[in-house]
Amino acid sequence: MEGLVSPSPAFWRGKRVLITGHTGFKGGWLGHWLARLGASVTGFALAPETEPNLFTQSRLGERVASTIGDVRELAAVRRAAGTARPEIILHLAAQSLVRRSYADPVGTFATNVLGTAHVLEVARALDGVRVILSVTSDKCYLENGGGAAYRESDPLGGGDPYSASKACAELVTAAYRQAFSAGGTPAVASARAGNVIGGGDWAPDRLVPDCIRAFAAGRPVEIRNPRAVRPWQHVLEPLAGYLLLAERLWRDPGVAEAWNFGPADTDARPVAALVDELARLWGTGARWTAQPGDHPHEAPVLRLDSAKACARLGWAPRLGLDQALDWTVEWYRRAQAGEAAAALVDAQIAAYEARA
Repeated sequence: MEGLVSPSPAFWRGKRVLITGHTGFKGGWLGHWLARLGASVTGFALAPETEPNLFTQSRLGERVASTIGDVRELAAVRRAAGTARPEIILHLAAQSLVRRSYADPVGTFATNVLGTAHVLEVARALDGVRVILSVTSDKCYLENGGGAAYRESDPLGGGDPYSASKACAELVTAAYRQAFSAGGTPAVASARAGNVIGGGDWAPDRLVPDCIRAFAAGRPVEIRNPRAVRPWQHVLEPLAGYLLLAERLWRDPGVAEAWNFGPADTDARPVAALVDELARLWGTGARWTAQPGDHPHEAPVLRLDSAKACARLGWAPRLGLDQALDWTVEWYRRAQAGEAAAALVDAQIAAYEARA
């Protein structure tokens, strides 16, 4: 796709990078990509919560230095960062599930808000840190009620603990940038992505993993909000944006601000449409039903406007939703057939890079 910019091996080779949340879905893919690019990567995160999980499946611990710890513990963050001596920090560690935030709001705020403050506080006392990227969510925006795509300048807010925690994380990030990085060192930015899908996601109560588990077991998957519209995108799309933004921040602290990385507007589709396509791709026996009963509030429509990243970073989505779903189902099918998860990750990263 002519005109798109890819992460640069020449830039990343030898860079000391700390990823928080490397045992999670997005963090795992990011760890593999950075290792491929030649970075010296340290990960800091809780132990994987599910079995299976991408971290163990893909043997990421053999490619990055892995430290198990909790971002809610300031001393643990300080020890890990002191050992890693990062030049670039990519902060992805989070409590990322909306319904879990209703069950554990205090834990959600502690991880997503205080955890972000801990990472930023530790980083400002470390020599050599040049770039900090705090990853939040498309759900950090105050619901506009009309379904218009959110821009970075729109108000922050949240009607549930998860969304509010991500809005708070944005405010914490902006406060540290303004209070402690007036000279641009370190350059502190935030990134807001859409609803990410891809192989290796095994989180409970998340749409694609729920579908894969149900389809593989031959039972219907229960969907709680079939009409909810979300900005679906393959995991490699926002990760490419994070890497490009970090590269730009290194040489131009003037871009230290908030950035959206979402799909084309036509790929913001209802949950039911996504599940229908997943079921078609999976094949015989794959089906879904609407989950009965009342459910906690979630925004009925979410869309992201990524025009700024397209215009100023040379980033744009490379995979339409149909292809993102193809890649996702292929990953799970091939992993189920016994192929090595690391090889599957590497192959899809290489295919994605080739689309520049």
